[in-house]
Formats: sequence, C-alpha cells, structure tokens
Amino acid sequence: MDSGLVYFIQLVVSGLSAGTLYAVISVGYVIIYKATKILNFAHGEIMMIGAYLCMVLISEWHVNFLVAFGIVLGASALMGLFLERVIFRPMIGEPVFAAVMITMGLSILLKTMTGMVFGFENVVFPSPFPEEPFVIQKIVVSQADLCTVAVSLAVLISLMMFAKYSKLGIGMRAAAENQINAFLMGVNVKRVFALTWLIAAVTASIAGVLLANATVMNTNLSLVAVKAFPAIILGGMDSLGGALLGGIIIGVVENLVGGYLEVYLGGIKAISVYILLFIVLLIRPYGFFGTEEIEKV
Repeated sequence: MDSGLVYFIQLVVSGLSAGTLYAVISVGYVIIYKATKILNFAHGEIMMIGAYLCMVLISEWHVNFLVAFGIVLGASALMGLFLERVIFRPMIGEPVFAAVMITMGLSILLKTMTGMVFGFENVVFPSPFPEEPFVIQKIVVSQADLCTVAVSLAVLISLMMFAKYSKLGIGMRAAAENQINAFLMGVNVKRVFALTWLIAAVTASIAGVLLANATVMNTNLSLVAVKAFPAIILGGMDSLGGALLGGIIIGVVENLVGGYLEVYLGGIKAISVYILLFIVLLIRPYGFFGTEEIEKV
C-alpha cells in the first residue's frame, strides 16, 4: 500500500476514535438541552470526576478495572440524580438563563473541589489495555482506540434505540417537545428530568474514563468537553444522531488538518473545527439534523 495512502488512513482511523469520543461527550449536552433547554456547562467536570474516581479505585484500592468502571457508573448516576433533585428541580419554571448560570458556577466549584481532593498535578491513568497495537496493512490501531470506538458506538446506538422505542424514551421526547402537553398526556415530567440528568452524568463518566486512557490526567481534562461542543452545534442541538455525526466529522477533520497542515500553519488544528463550523452554519444555521424553529409574525 502506498505510504501516502497509509498515512491518510492512519489519520482517519485516529480521527474516528477521537470523533466517537466527542460524540459520547456531546450526547450528554444534547439530552439535557433537548429535555430542559439548559446548556450544562458543568458536563466536562462531571466527566473529569468520573475519570478521577475510576483512577483512585484502580490505583489505590486495587479494584479490577471493570468493577471500578461499574462503580463509577453507579456513582455518576447518583450524582446526576442529586444534581437534578437538589439544584435544578427547584429551577423549573425559572428563566433558562438562570439555570445556565448555575451550571457555570457548578463547573467552577466541581473543578476546584476535584483539584483540592485529587491534586492539580499530572497523573497517568492505569490503563487496562495492552500497549501492543494491532497492525493491519501497515495501519497501526491501538487497542485502547479500538475499545473507545466500540464502547462509544455501543453507548450511542443504545441511547438512540432507547429514545425511539422505550416508554421512558418516548416520554423524554414528549417532554422535550412540550412539557405542558406531555404532563397533560400523563408523562411524569419530573421523572423525565431526573432520568435525563442521570443519563447525561453516566455518559459523561464513560467518556471521561475512555479519555483518561488516551491522555495525561489533570483538572484540565474537563476542557475536552468544550472541544466537543462544536459537534453539538454541527449535528444539531437537539439530535442524538447529529451528535454522533458531528463528533465523527470534527474528530476526522481535526486529525487530517493536524496531520497535513499543522507543520505549515502552527495552531491550525486547534481552530480548524471552528472554521468548519462557521462554514456549515452559513449554509445550515440549525446544523445537519437540528430542528428548524419558524416564528410567525
């Protein structure tokens, strides 16, 4: 196989791994926004806490990775329920802007507390994956990347099936369309909100643990969620399928630009997704799958 083609495919494969991870992060934003119209700016910190908790369970308590992962998901579910019940349920009926500001304050609080408890220095996550990669036709694929893609796709497909076919999922979609009508049709809107925050927190922790396997950990791990934010806008703020497509596009484009142009234009990789986002929104202001809002005057 030609070396140039091998290099291109290598960049695309690595981009797919990053893209599916961005998609899982994005799903947490989308689920909460779809149901409550709130942008949760503390999503990255919830993701970071899940990664740190998993690291402590493995490194200091010597818990098996899969067991630790299960404990983290359970703890994240409880965290999501706690945040919804104590902080955000009292905000029902209040201006959305006030709730968004609360998530920004919560972001700062959680990040500071995580640093105080776990430290601010760089640490290495005890990855359970062997370092030896798979090599297929000169294309190198790490086992961690392969697992990231598999788990991410499984999570995303499961959520889309849940939202489309399950009774609770249909209730979530009804509440997202119109909370008052959903309530009148017998949907327990408060229960839907609680489930929404639970799912968002669990997906955040899944993304955090997968991300920790691929990078050095510190409290800035939460900033990766900001990089995933363009994926939501690109795919459509209220679309799970759009989050998947947006995440993959951004991961692949970012990797290709970094591989081919970074040597000539330093820093172009960091802004490439925003340039892409600008171009797409000029053509499709609501993203690929976003719901177009038409106001009659």
